[in-house]
Amino acid sequence: MEKKTCYITTPIYYASGEVHIGNSYSTIACDALARYKRLAGYDTVYLTGMDEHGQKIEEAAKKAGVEPQEFVDNIASKTSDLWKELKISNDGFIRTSYDYHVSAVQKMFEKLLAQDDIYLGSYEGNYCVACESFFTKTQLGEGETCPDCGAKTRIVKEESYFLRLKKYEKQLLDYIDAHPDFIMPLTRRNEVISFIKQGLEDLCVSRTSYKWGVQVPSNPKHVIYVWIDALANYITYLGYNNDETNFKKYWLDGDEVIHVVGKDILRFHAIYWPIMLMALGLPIKFKLYAHGWIMMSGGKMSKSKGNVVYPLTVKERYGLDPLRFYLCKEMPTTEDGLFTYERFIEQYNVYLANDLGNLVSRSIAMVNKYFGGSIEKVPNTDLNKDANNELERIISENVAKYHECMQSFQLQNAINAIFEIVGFANKYIDLTTPWALAKDENLKNELNDCLYHLLETLRIVTIMLQPFMVETTITIFDELGVDKDYQVFEKIAYGAKTSYKVIEKAIVLFKRLDLAEEYKKYGISE
Repeated sequence: MEKKTCYITTPIYYASGEVHIGNSYSTIACDALARYKRLAGYDTVYLTGMDEHGQKIEEAAKKAGVEPQEFVDNIASKTSDLWKELKISNDGFIRTSYDYHVSAVQKMFEKLLAQDDIYLGSYEGNYCVACESFFTKTQLGEGETCPDCGAKTRIVKEESYFLRLKKYEKQLLDYIDAHPDFIMPLTRRNEVISFIKQGLEDLCVSRTSYKWGVQVPSNPKHVIYVWIDALANYITYLGYNNDETNFKKYWLDGDEVIHVVGKDILRFHAIYWPIMLMALGLPIKFKLYAHGWIMMSGGKMSKSKGNVVYPLTVKERYGLDPLRFYLCKEMPTTEDGLFTYERFIEQYNVYLANDLGNLVSRSIAMVNKYFGGSIEKVPNTDLNKDANNELERIISENVAKYHECMQSFQLQNAINAIFEIVGFANKYIDLTTPWALAKDENLKNELNDCLYHLLETLRIVTIMLQPFMVETTITIFDELGVDKDYQVFEKIAYGAKTSYKVIEKAIVLFKRLDLAEEYKKYGISE
């Protein structure tokens, strides 16, 4: 039977500087989702990349004393290397300066122009260079600042091409109404509907005041607006307007297409992108998940505020998996998340060092101490009956909850479901008191039953953790002696693996952090 397909995209990053944890969240979250989909048996393609055109890039390159292509080559290389450091499992890394993308965008533009969905006019208004966006007077912040980033806007007057948004206004509203899960969460969907109902203005889709971008073939003095160029990457990567084999497989005939974006670019993906697809006569195949920002205690993370935290800084001190775990666990679906070192250290100690790390080391130590490292499944014993039943119930319920949350991109709730199991497994040790059972030779079977439950629980938990913790899970499987056949969702049910041979001595997965030492490093008062 042919696998279902899943095509996952994160926004391609604007090639203007180093990626911090605030704007790397989408990539890490999408990586977790892609890993989950692969484990669930989907033929999964995960795309990320770089958005390399526009006035902001042209000006930054000039300031750096290099040509724009050299400028973006350098940043794309660093960003690609970062994803490798963070073990991002992307299948593709698209750059909007690639020839195949440029050619496909030009064909797309000329098609829309030929059918009068794009027309030539002139534009005068406030423009934000940083966001590559035009804003009406009513949308501007105080002092004619950008409502998205707060930067001062510029008055721009020039000949421009326009995309007919108004023409598709009702069609888009009808589509959103007919597909209630098209934009998630609900609060973002309501924002989009409200914005459309205020009345859409046709969108300026070209510029003549800079050169670094995709030229309009029939009028080369015009450069195609960066957002039209950037949004098209989702289909040009698949071969749209080129070799369309993968475009047909993963888009036209695909089972799932998922776009994950930050709330600041919701409008582009929820309005401009579907209207572009409608105008091109292409199906709107995607579901759109728009998450909040990762905030610092002093507000949104930004270089201008000097409150930026970089992912490699955290990784180098605490490890990759604690970083991935924290970002996915602390970022709610509907709201902004918070990064503080106090919270990071607390979560590290409570969930990773105490709950998970101790559960692994204690369980392995007891199997070695009482059974020489080898254990087999035995029928549930009467003595442990109530604790066993409760543990098996909690496993079953939370595995189901985990799948439900992962399918709906509620990563935080999925991790919470995992740690419901971990938390009760630690309680299970106190309920069954294996150290007391070990004192009575007549209770050897009950002790075996208890420790087998713990190892099976750990195996199941580790299967569920794989999308989030890409190094730790390999270590735990190795320590438990779990081969690849039992690391998959098909074998996630309790009791699937009937025997274990554990490592002689478990390594410390997460060394507990000394609060005084860590707080001193960051100038935090206890």
